[in-house]
Amino acid sequence: MRLTRSSLANPAAVAIVAAVVVLLGILSVFRIPAQLLPRIEKPVMTVGAGWPGASPREIESEITVPIEEVLQGTPGMTEMSSWSVPNFSWSQLEFALETDMTHALIEVISRLNRLRPLPGNAVRPSVSMGEWGDANDQLIEYFVEQLEGEEADLVRNKRYLREVIRPEIAGLYGVSRVSMFDASGNARDQLQIVVDPYKAAELGIDIARAADRIGQSANISSGVVDVGRRSYTLRIEGRYDVDELEGLILDWRGGLPIKLGDVATIEFGPPQREGFIYHNGHAAARFSIAKTNDANVLEALDGVKARMNELNETDFKERNLYASYSFDPSVYIKRSINLLTGNLVAGILLAIGVLWLFLRQWRATLIIALAIPVSLLTTFVVLSLAGRSLNVISLAGLAFATGMVLDAAIVVLENIVRLRERGESAADASDNGTSQVWGALLASTATTVAIFIPIMFLRDVEGQMFADLALTIAIGVTVSLLVAITILPTASRYWMRELPPETIDESVWERLADRIVALTSTQTRRLGWIAGLMSSSILFTVLLWPESNYLPPVKRDTVDSFLFFPPGTNVETADREIARVLIERLEPHLDGDKEPAIRDYFLWSFPGGSGGWLAINPASGTNLEEFQSLVQSQIVSGIPDMFSFTIRRSLFGGFESSNSVEMRLGSTDTDALRSVVARAMQLIPQEMPGSSAQPNPDPFAEANELRFTPDDVRLAEVGWNRRDLARVIMELGQGVWLGEYFTGRERVDIYLKTTRFDTPEEMAALPVSTPRGGVVPLGELARISVAPSPAQIIRINRARIYSVIVNPPDGMSLEALVDKLKTSIEPELRKLMPADGTIQYAGSVQDLERAIGTLGVNFLTAVALLLLIMAGLFRSLKDAVLVVISIPLAAVGGVFAITIVNAIKFQPLDLLGMIGFIILVGLVVNNAILLVAQTRAAEAAGLDRTAAVRQALRYRLRPIFMSTLTSLFGMLPLLVVPGAGSEIYRGMAAAIVGGMAVSTLFTLLLLPSLLQLKLRVGEARVISAAD
Repeated sequence: MRLTRSSLANPAAVAIVAAVVVLLGILSVFRIPAQLLPRIEKPVMTVGAGWPGASPREIESEITVPIEEVLQGTPGMTEMSSWSVPNFSWSQLEFALETDMTHALIEVISRLNRLRPLPGNAVRPSVSMGEWGDANDQLIEYFVEQLEGEEADLVRNKRYLREVIRPEIAGLYGVSRVSMFDASGNARDQLQIVVDPYKAAELGIDIARAADRIGQSANISSGVVDVGRRSYTLRIEGRYDVDELEGLILDWRGGLPIKLGDVATIEFGPPQREGFIYHNGHAAARFSIAKTNDANVLEALDGVKARMNELNETDFKERNLYASYSFDPSVYIKRSINLLTGNLVAGILLAIGVLWLFLRQWRATLIIALAIPVSLLTTFVVLSLAGRSLNVISLAGLAFATGMVLDAAIVVLENIVRLRERGESAADASDNGTSQVWGALLASTATTVAIFIPIMFLRDVEGQMFADLALTIAIGVTVSLLVAITILPTASRYWMRELPPETIDESVWERLADRIVALTSTQTRRLGWIAGLMSSSILFTVLLWPESNYLPPVKRDTVDSFLFFPPGTNVETADREIARVLIERLEPHLDGDKEPAIRDYFLWSFPGGSGGWLAINPASGTNLEEFQSLVQSQIVSGIPDMFSFTIRRSLFGGFESSNSVEMRLGSTDTDALRSVVARAMQLIPQEMPGSSAQPNPDPFAEANELRFTPDDVRLAEVGWNRRDLARVIMELGQGVWLGEYFTGRERVDIYLKTTRFDTPEEMAALPVSTPRGGVVPLGELARISVAPSPAQIIRINRARIYSVIVNPPDGMSLEALVDKLKTSIEPELRKLMPADGTIQYAGSVQDLERAIGTLGVNFLTAVALLLLIMAGLFRSLKDAVLVVISIPLAAVGGVFAITIVNAIKFQPLDLLGMIGFIILVGLVVNNAILLVAQTRAAEAAGLDRTAAVRQALRYRLRPIFMSTLTSLFGMLPLLVVPGAGSEIYRGMAAAIVGGMAVSTLFTLLLLPSLLQLKLRVGEARVISAAD
């Protein structure tokens, strides 16, 4: 073979190239970005808009619905989900996989530009790529707490955090944006004019029309005017400065002015409190830090943490502030890297150990083992050049490739040794030994790589998630072929002076070959082996096929409790009666006075105080399952009228389990759905102990709404209209927006509002001055009533829905969960549903169905590619079919292995396990290719069919067992070594290890039977052994 001869003639060049590749690989290891998971770009956009002070109903009617109207019909959009909550609206747009997201983004922005005018103080819609809360964008979250003092002290520091710290952190390496939240959400400070309505009424000031006097002032320019020989810009400084507002004259009484300062106070501060945030019992502000797409996550995290630690020792210390992070991805990244690195090293040592047992010569062992560092380090070079990252998926690919990259080297060296034993020189044996197996090696490498080609070009989530795995193994196997035909023959010629001793008597392989031929010596036996092996493999595969999960059930160390406050609870009450109780219960665990100890905790409420989220990080070594049960039973339970559930969230991101199911309940009668949701929340934990049902929105979390129904006759009598009444009502609440004020550094909103009231009765008795009626109680101008109002409104494709997110108990697969919901839960709920009610399943179940369909097509595509490649290389469709027939034998081995692992520790078939079965397709045919190629070569040399099969077995049994065992032992640590995060790879390792072990044994009986089967089919030609 020409490339081999060139390598043998230029050993120095081979050594230099290998050294350069290894050096570049080592450099790439330290330069390649590291992160937890591959970058996943979902065809999703998020549109967000706000309207301060608006209720969910007003948000829906004035913000959400208009946005939906202009966005409906966007090309490529498959689903539009919208959430309307107090003050804010956001919509999530999902697109088909083939959609050009750049064009889609332009289209969405263009449509939003056609949006009708929104309310004056509403925030215009903004568009961002990706879904809200996407874990792929999150770098880290920090909580900056006030160590001494109350929340008022934190408020004074808020401007410093927002104006100084946030821009500084945003400028660090790897940070794309920083969002800051505190008790007022993420709203800016306001210039607030707080009117005392009693003083205003006493002085006869109409507060309904006072806003016009205050808000109509402005700074205006009137162009350029020529005066004499000069030009001047005309400008009126009409806008009141903050210091001048108190002197604004509202009216005259008895010849004396009534100024704004007589009836109001003017202050610069935060807007109305929207919730609370606590870290270890102290009021805090939350920094959500997002990463850039190309950042090295470990380096970016180190930079952010170093700066925060420096601030804790300097500026923050002076201000009685302290910053702590909640979830540190670097812990999981380093843990996964350490686990996989350990498994990788263990796999390499085991594979080399197997080689040593077969060869018993360190030179021969190291010559083959050279394929490992060269192949893996070259893989790092290609990953770096391709812009890929080092993550748990690509590392898993490297670990799986450890044994696979030895296959070609084993076959080549074994053949070289065989020829040298026959008396050929080292140079001739290296050349001829490589050339004789080149065709078979090319076929086996091509089939292995072909398996991964469809995966690498998938555009959906599964394709992006596992493309690194496919690319890593494909690169490693391809490079190992080049190593086997260049470095290995060169090293064997110049370095292997003595042949390896016969560790296993040569007669053993001959006896084994003769035994296999004897077992397949008659037509009846051959048919029996073929029928028995094929039928039993298919039968047991079907009967034992494991239940399916979407993603491996890998969970974070943090324990999360989702809290649903009693309906109508305001922020102050929730803080006093819920947050303070939880803080009191957690304090002994935080101080170490009570077991189990906790490292820290974070507690914050949702906007409006409808619910909250408690995240607890236990001390190292804590039994997380027991701790999760303790939190639910002792920490968050026993608070009157509060509903809660506790989980450990998936490491893959999101706010629920990685295998949760969303039940979407739809009907035009949304009030009737509330009782259905309530029944589901009761029924699901009863039918599936250990599960949790999270309603969204919570049917019980309704806000109390004070409704003012205008009395038009009385309004006309006093000289008011509905607009005047509305202004007063707005002043009683969020305030009337008067415009913006420029502080010299930023623009802030100006709001006119009144002092607060303790009871609705005080509001009704509020005296207001009117143009013709004098001072009258507000209750005379409008009927005031209390009514429930939704705390959140969810719409899917422009229709209101309720959903119940079901998290399965430990030990239950996603497939079993869906079956239980459909057979036990859904029939009971349908009895309560309205006539037009619908129940749909979303979340992980949709993802799983899509993944199974995608991988099913991928599997068939891979098999078709294998058939075509082998037919082309063998120049025979018959031989290609003979090889492909061995594929079902691998499936039963993988199923057996997963069944055994599942009996020891819960292990359903997840996406990585499914990928493992696809990888098997490319691996199990390698042994069959060797046998078929050697059989056809022997027949071409003049042997009959039986003798040719015997010779193929005799020549290839040893390399088959060597390559199979090195591959199995190289992957074995991923299957048996425990550790946090090992669940990610266990299913895939079980499928591959079990499939390869069983298929190797079965193939040695099935393929000789097929090759010797006497059917009237034309003989095939083989790949020429010559170049």
